[in-house]
Amino acid sequence: MDIPTMNRVIGILKRETRSLKVPVVTLISQTKRNPYKVLISCLLSLRTNDHTTVGAVERLFKVAVTPEAMLEIPAARLEKIIYPVGFYRVKSKVLRSVSRDILERFGGRVPDTLEELLTLKGVGRKTANLVLTLGHGKPGICVDIHVHRISNRLGFVKTRSPHETEFALRKKLPSRHWIRYNDLLVAYGQHVCRPVSPHCSVCKLSPYCRRVGVRTSR
Repeated sequence: MDIPTMNRVIGILKRETRSLKVPVVTLISQTKRNPYKVLISCLLSLRTNDHTTVGAVERLFKVAVTPEAMLEIPAARLEKIIYPVGFYRVKSKVLRSVSRDILERFGGRVPDTLEELLTLKGVGRKTANLVLTLGHGKPGICVDIHVHRISNRLGFVKTRSPHETEFALRKKLPSRHWIRYNDLLVAYGQHVCRPVSPHCSVCKLSPYCRRVGVRTSR
């Protein structure tokens, strides 16, 4: 797919997702840019649906929006606050570890480079890129399963993993789309371009989509 076509597809996605719910981490970043809140929200959202994540985030940020405040919460209480997010006991430990690292290794500042972010316990490339883009406003491409699936389905890339997809998109996708790309595809993937039996009959991207891997559709 050439760049003019990719630009048209992105334009369609922007129009089609205006009325759809944005991911919880994006919602948090829209109020006021705060890298720490974006980071904590990302960590809580892993393997957890947005509805559950929103509740946990709201409860947690009432008592802790800084690394110092996070470490003042007893471990048992922190678990209760974030429950029932997936793996809440493990995540409680990760939140404390990350907060301690930010204070001790980075002087209370959430790192603003991919390399530094990846040194934090529990932070992978998806989370690191979200913190870069939504927390610091720096270029990056966050690739989750929706982004990986739809990018391949459209024919933007031909990759086997989210990791490969990120690097392929960095080479092909115009940089002006990088920050918004995740939001657009996550929203579209949750509502239209579903993993199984996508809604191809109403999809405005149909004229440009190669439908790679699509066996059944609606």
